[in-house]
Amino acid sequence: MKIFHLIFSLLCVVSCALCTGSSSDRFEKYQSLSRFGQLDLDDSSYEDIISEPHDYHVAVLLTATESRFGCILCREFQPEWDLIARSWNRGSQKTDSPRLLFGSLDFSNGKGTFQKLIEGKLMLQTAPVLLLYPPTVGPFAKVDPTPLRFDFSGPISADQIYSWINRHLPDGPKPPLVRPINYTRLVSAVTVLMGIVTLFTALSTYILPIVQNRNLWAAASLISILLFTSGHMFNHIRKVPYVIGDGKGGISYFASGFTNQFGMETQVIAAIYAVLSFATIAIAMKVPRMGDAKSQQVAVIVWAAVLLSMYSFLLSVFKAKNSGYPFFLPPF
Repeated sequence: MKIFHLIFSLLCVVSCALCTGSSSDRFEKYQSLSRFGQLDLDDSSYEDIISEPHDYHVAVLLTATESRFGCILCREFQPEWDLIARSWNRGSQKTDSPRLLFGSLDFSNGKGTFQKLIEGKLMLQTAPVLLLYPPTVGPFAKVDPTPLRFDFSGPISADQIYSWINRHLPDGPKPPLVRPINYTRLVSAVTVLMGIVTLFTALSTYILPIVQNRNLWAAASLISILLFTSGHMFNHIRKVPYVIGDGKGGISYFASGFTNQFGMETQVIAAIYAVLSFATIAIAMKVPRMGDAKSQQVAVIVWAAVLLSMYSFLLSVFKAKNSGYPFFLPPF
């Protein structure tokens, strides 16, 4: 019995060694083929690369890039997938990173595999889909050989997929994702910048007086202050209605409470603030420069009346939003 047990153990050891050796040979073969990018797989190579046993990870993108399939997302993500494979393959030569192969199986080259995945437990229904196969032998082997699956719900960047893959790999150094320099965009940006500088230099005699005009900057600052103090950003953030009905056949322009407002309300408040600002500016700057005393007196009375009426209207709006406010000014 001891002899049979010894023979059986020896056979198991030899079998495991042969399996590991064939797995390593497969990895070396496919790694040499994918040295500068990902592998373009078909049915047979797909079955071979994921066949058990294997002591490496395999990331396979199931896609359909031909225009007749109408998969826009597949065509948009393919350059990102190529970037991931190139970054890993080049970086893994310099670091002791996990053993990982990248491949793409297009529907036109792998109809049989797609059919199996549709009918199998993965129940493949759409493309693209990313499958990450764990090793079945070795120190990082998984008990369950079922691949991890990433379904695309919209446009995905290479950085997101790269992070997802790294999270499911063993601990250790991993190559960084390196994007190549986009020289076309760089040249375009430099050309546009030089054009703007040239245009500004040629028109500087006309543009500088406008840019340096204090009244223009004062007007722009005042308009911005009026817009933002009246709640312009609140409307964009909350997506408030312009006006609503009051339930009696009329229209409500002002919302009750300090945490609510309407679009029309913002415009009315901004107009009130603008009139009050211009009235104050006129009394402080324009009226003192008037040469005729009688005209100056009339201007003071007119602008003071405008200030009183506008401020009274502002208080009435404030009281409408807060019914408990006890103060008011005539004529409102």
